[in-house]
Amino acid sequence: MKAKIILVVDDEYAVREMLRYLLEKAEFRVQEAGNAREARNQIDQKRPDMILLDWMLPGTSGLELARQLKQDPLMRHIPIIMLTAKVEEDDRVRGLENGADDYVTKPFSGRELIARIKAVWRRGAPETDDGVIEVRGLRVDPLSYRVTACGETIDLGLTEFRLLHFLATHPERVYSRGQLLDCVWHNGVNVEDRTVDVYIRRLRKALAQQGHDNFLQTVRGAGYRFSTRV
Repeated sequence: MKAKIILVVDDEYAVREMLRYLLEKAEFRVQEAGNAREARNQIDQKRPDMILLDWMLPGTSGLELARQLKQDPLMRHIPIIMLTAKVEEDDRVRGLENGADDYVTKPFSGRELIARIKAVWRRGAPETDDGVIEVRGLRVDPLSYRVTACGETIDLGLTEFRLLHFLATHPERVYSRGQLLDCVWHNGVNVEDRTVDVYIRRLRKALAQQGHDNFLQTVRGAGYRFSTRV
């Protein structure tokens, strides 16, 4: 199996070297960039399978770079793990809202980082044992990993796709935030209940392009459900 490529974006050379050592030991291929411009050049030359992105970069911040990548249809499927010394909950939420798929605070252990990397890929893998879901013009295909609405493609990140697929395969059932974390994130990542709200907002925004955002319904005090009864 071909080794996956991880792009490390950090302005500190010592950090990049440490991460290169950890990642190559885990049998990943590594690309490096010291700022956002170098990162974009690296991505254009060789599309990575994942980006480890430092929040505090000179010039364009890592947070802004994540936002830009997630708005680009050609880049938005690349999972991003944000690396930062910021530990406040609001900072973690900002990172998730701007496109990060996970968030690792410095300092971190090598074992934790590798586990987070594998968990992001694991939860992003499509469910292959379920068929295509089609309801009122919305089509969710877990084999091709595509979502269309009225024939128009909807670009979703890995976690948004998995969240939509899970809810759509269990229509009308209400799931609490904790249950969604267990089922969609598989307990593989140390995330909080508010994470679910962030991804629901992202998913609704994407589905609103063709008027399907009302399929994701909030049940006050209980959680969320997928329903065509509006």
